[in-house]
Amino acid sequence: MLIFITVLMLNVWAIPADDIFLPNINILEELGKMKIMETRLESMEKEMERLRTENTAQGKELDTLRETTNDVKTKMDDLIKRNEVSKVAFSVSLSSSDGPHISLHTLIYKHIFLNTGDAYDANTGIFTAPMKGVYVFRLFSKAHGSSDKAVVAGLFNNGQHEISTYARQSSGFIGSSNGVSLLLEKGDKIYVNLYPGYWIFDNEHHHSTFSGHLLFPMRSEPT
Repeated sequence: MLIFITVLMLNVWAIPADDIFLPNINILEELGKMKIMETRLESMEKEMERLRTENTAQGKELDTLRETTNDVKTKMDDLIKRNEVSKVAFSVSLSSSDGPHISLHTLIYKHIFLNTGDAYDANTGIFTAPMKGVYVFRLFSKAHGSSDKAVVAGLFNNGQHEISTYARQSSGFIGSSNGVSLLLEKGDKIYVNLYPGYWIFDNEHHHSTFSGHLLFPMRSEPT
């Protein structure tokens, strides 16, 4: 506004003193023009302030959106990592017959169909829970029928008996299956024991199997 006033005053001053009062010089008209320019300038200033305010608000919205997007991405990455970690499953078979023994005997299932997560050890026959969660286990045992022997194998959790497979008949093939869901802590050990005096059959056709998988993980309680 000062610029317009200055320009106008210079124009006025540029007019010779004798001409100021001549009929062709209309001071009121010039002042009216200056008022119009002043009004336009104020309008422009208000519009600039409005745009500045809008830009500030939009900038804040963009910052909020950016923070939200980053938060969602972080959570998605965490879910993906947790999903990858929680993939635990195994399925194995004996591959050969075993028993009878004079005491409990841990069966080593040597043929591996699947061992996602590498929680099953084919050297010991032991599955070690990699995390706390609910696990599902299935056991199938087969043997030749005999008048004095049966197939009796049990699923053990850290030395504690959980379930058994049992079958007896005088001849032919016999089989038994069982399954269970268990809440395990990280590091718990699951394995199958053949009971004393009993036997179990398997060959390249994989009749006797042991399988398990993580149904869902669970968070450990804070100590």
